[in-house]
This record gives sequence, structure tokens and C-alpha cells, in this order.
Amino acid sequence: MAENQKRKELAVYLQDHYAGAVAAIEMLQHLIKTHAGNPLERFFSKLHADIKSDRRQLRNLMNVLGFQKSTVRDTGAWMAEKLARTKLGFSNGKTVGLCLVESLEVLQLGFSGKRALWHVLSAVGKNSRVLQHTDFTALERRAVEQLERVEAKRLAAARATFRDA
Repeated sequence: MAENQKRKELAVYLQDHYAGAVAAIEMLQHLIKTHAGNPLERFFSKLHADIKSDRRQLRNLMNVLGFQKSTVRDTGAWMAEKLARTKLGFSNGKTVGLCLVESLEVLQLGFSGKRALWHVLSAVGKNSRVLQHTDFTALERRAVEQLERVEAKRLAAARATFRDA
């Protein structure tokens, strides 16, 4: 495969992950509002800040590599989050517990994807002078920590929601 094609594919890969962060930030903003005044507001606010920081890290990496963000992908992710919000029941009166469990599962998928991104870039980075300057191991550890926090909340929400089912 030609080097130019490989760069294009890497750009698309990074743009897709950047768009995923756009969707996650949108979802978290809604979850923060939904859970305003209770401990979940702080939990979701921390995740929101973490994802914004990670997105900034990804954007910096894309800039160094000379890749632009994709407005089409970002818009698609924004729209997908709006559709997911409908499916998750934010707009149809679905019980808060089930909505919370499913929302946390969606976030879990995103953090798993972010972990995979950093892992791939760590493996690829060994052959790239540009990528060697980023500590992908630390970023992957951070994604795992975020994933573990979300999993703990997801299990607690599932226990509370399905306890007497």
C-alpha cells in the first residue's frame, strides 16, 4: 500500500475517534443536566472533563500529523448521539434507572474504543518519529481507569434498577 494511502487511512481512523469524542461529550452534557443536584452530576462532569482533555490530546496529535478534523464525521456523531438519546429513553419517559444503565453502557463502548485507539497508536508509534513523542501507554491507562469508573457505576445502577425484577 502506498504511503499516501496509509496516511489517509490513519487520518480517517483518527477522525472517527475524534467524532466519537464529540458524541460522548454531547451525551455527557445531557447526563449532567439530567442528574443535576445529585452525586451523578459530579461523576458525569468529571468524565466530561476527561473526554474533553483526551479529545484535545487527539486533536493536537492530528495537528502534528497534518490531519484536519472531519466536519462530516463530527456532524454525523452529533446526530447519532441525538438518535441514541431517543433510543435510550431520554425523551419518552423511560425509567431513569434503565436509561442510566444503557447510557453507561454506551459510554463504556466509547472508553473501550478510546483504549483501543491508544493501544494501536502505541504499536504503530514505534515506527513513527512523530508518534514516538506521545505517551500512549499513559493514555491507555487513563482510558482503562475511566472504563473501570463507568463499569462500577453501571453495575451499581443495574443492581438498583433490576434488584427485585
